[in-house]
Amino acid sequence: MRSRIVFTAIIILVLAGVSPGCKPGQKPAPGVQKIKVVTTLFPLYDFAKNIGGDKVLVSLLLPPGVEPHSFEPKPADIIRINEADIFVYTGKFMEPWAEDVIKGVSNKSLSVVDASKGVKMLPAVSLDREESSAALDPHIWLDFDNGKIMVANIAEALESKDPAGQNFYAQNTQSYDNQLNELDMEFRSSLSDCRSREIVYAGHYAFGYPAARYGLKYAAAQGVSPDSEPTANDLIALIKQIKKNRINYIFYEELTSPRIAQTIADETDAKILLLNAAHNVTRDQFEKGVSFIDIMKSDLANLKTGLECR
Repeated sequence: MRSRIVFTAIIILVLAGVSPGCKPGQKPAPGVQKIKVVTTLFPLYDFAKNIGGDKVLVSLLLPPGVEPHSFEPKPADIIRINEADIFVYTGKFMEPWAEDVIKGVSNKSLSVVDASKGVKMLPAVSLDREESSAALDPHIWLDFDNGKIMVANIAEALESKDPAGQNFYAQNTQSYDNQLNELDMEFRSSLSDCRSREIVYAGHYAFGYPAARYGLKYAAAQGVSPDSEPTANDLIALIKQIKKNRINYIFYEELTSPRIAQTIADETDAKILLLNAAHNVTRDQFEKGVSFIDIMKSDLANLKTGLECR
């Protein structure tokens, strides 16, 4: 299926006579052009905007409101990548389709950034027998040290395209790193004194990185894929765990129905709270300019409530 999508896009590119960096039928404007950056997930989009500032034109490939794990690019998406100066993705474990798309791109000047380069990834936790036990957890941006590595990878690509702007990108990178450091200290301080240290997540396994970073226990109803439905035994085990450990709050994920969370809550008298892994945002959030930092601060507020922190 992916190969057919790539082949179709290449044919469209050839027939349309699309040149990299330009819309069909449009000639490049004279003077300095903004660097066109196409990103897959929302954190990458927000990172690139913060680092590139007014020197870049960043677009999000994933439509707002769409859950990313099941996303498959359409031919029009591949054309957008082909027309970009820089394409940024998280890695093969988050976007398994990306390598096929990259092979089919005809734009030889396109810089491809695997944002996971240099990141030490954690093993994925799988509850689904069909999921690979050798897979790695792709939600790397939820460890803020990893976020800084991802930002550095994006900055390196921008500097390569625009050497004259090196100081500009370096200053923006340092400024954003400082924000991530402050956020990390807020998480560490706020989560240091809580009645509970156990996150029960009625969604797919997405918060392994912050759990490891801040010394929390973490249990999820699903594996790394949101398509992996929990079995009745999985739910029974979670319900027993919640009752045994007197857990008063369970968390549900963004952009999906909180059905599983509500089912568990009904059996345990627990309350439900949102814990947003920031893969993507809603259309309303996108139009309002909600940032990755905003989402993480909201998560921290809900964690403080859900873990009953002082």
